[in-house]
Amino acid sequence: MERLNVPLIRGLGEGLVIPAEQVTALLRGLADQSRHWTAATDSELDTPTVTAVASVLRNIADQIDVECIDFVSTEPPP
Repeated sequence: MERLNVPLIRGLGEGLVIPAEQVTALLRGLADQSRHWTAATDSELDTPTVTAVASVLRNIADQIDVECIDFVSTEPPP
């Protein structure tokens, strides 16, 4: 798996925040990498299960994208 640099932003209080685009890139990257996990000859991973997990990861990334688009498109209250 390739190295991924994720910028951390200090949030309110003592928490750290990761930009949503980095989270979705990570989720989609894991989903894409999972295609190779069952290809290894010594892999005991079940192909349908890995495929289902990859699909869930992509769906979560899509949901985060939709929520972020909705958040930035919504007018703030007056």
